[in-house]
Amino acid sequence: MSKRDFYEVLGVERTATEAELKKAYRRLAMKHHPDRNEGNTESEAHFKEAKEAYEVLSDTRKRAAYDQFGHAGVDPSGGGAGGFNASDAFSDIFGDVFGDIFGGGRRSGGRTRAYRGADLAYELTLELEQAAFGDSVTITVPTVITCDECEGSGAEAGSGKVSCTTCGGHGTVRMQQGFFSIQQTCPSCKGAGQTIEHPCRGCRGEGVKSETRSLSVKVPAGVDTGDRIRLSGEGEAGRNGGPPGDLYVEINVKQHSLFERHGPNLHCDIPISFITAALGGEVEAPTLDGQVRLEIPSETQTGRVFRLRGKGVLPVRGGAQGDLMARVVVETPVKLKRDQKELLKQLDESLRGSNRSHSPREHGWLDGVKSFFERLGSGD
Repeated sequence: MSKRDFYEVLGVERTATEAELKKAYRRLAMKHHPDRNEGNTESEAHFKEAKEAYEVLSDTRKRAAYDQFGHAGVDPSGGGAGGFNASDAFSDIFGDVFGDIFGGGRRSGGRTRAYRGADLAYELTLELEQAAFGDSVTITVPTVITCDECEGSGAEAGSGKVSCTTCGGHGTVRMQQGFFSIQQTCPSCKGAGQTIEHPCRGCRGEGVKSETRSLSVKVPAGVDTGDRIRLSGEGEAGRNGGPPGDLYVEINVKQHSLFERHGPNLHCDIPISFITAALGGEVEAPTLDGQVRLEIPSETQTGRVFRLRGKGVLPVRGGAQGDLMARVVVETPVKLKRDQKELLKQLDESLRGSNRSHSPREHGWLDGVKSFFERLGSGD
């Protein structure tokens, strides 16, 4: 079976530049790479075809031979001008193209790269009052700081860095795996090309060490569960002179014994006696600012909600202060004495012996039940 034209394989013009060839190959490699298409023989064939095309066209000498003689000019079995070692070519492409994609590739030895410190997260649990009004809280955070003995260099005083003996200062090593030669970051120096001759005893050559720190966190008024407070530069120390990370304090507001919070509004239940519900009266209602007098009108039913404006939470991101939604719950008396039970029976008889207006909801419900069963019996 004849091979397709290499320019056609990559989808480029014959005048394509090196950058255009590389871009085209990267696109095809990402699409058809065996790691992304396990078991797909068709994708594997496309990947090999694209790799072969790029190996030839990315090399000036081989491309010239291909442009003049076609596939015969780069067939190693034919002894043409384009013969080449496939292992070396694949290694070069792997380091050049896949290094760009996956973060590997060639590195220049002798240059130590600075790394930013990791960000940290801390969960801060607050009482509802602390979240509503704000507070200043001291937290203890395990973190990583710059070693004070070596000032982050990782080396003992008077010592320094030497060329890495594993990679010879290049920062990369080649590993032979059968037919392929793969270039990867040096495991000894992590690509720096240098190692520490005498590691610092305080940090064992890391340049950083673990420590527990106490920090004061200013909690703004109105925060709620899920909010985060960012403390810039309070994360882990950077390596090789890199900047420190940040600390994110994640807010968690504890469940309150009286109130439930829904955004800026607070909700609570207020139990009242059935005498107060029937005749009306005043009760003490709790708020975050203290107790207030709540007027209960006569004939109040359980579940009625009274809105106390401005007794909620002022949102941390601005906006009007929330309200307190007080829901009354009529409490049934318990542990009644004999004479108290007799009085209630007399009251019940008095109410039932008069008219339906004393219990409109009860009688309305009974009428609905009666109507339902009548319709059920008639088959409607």
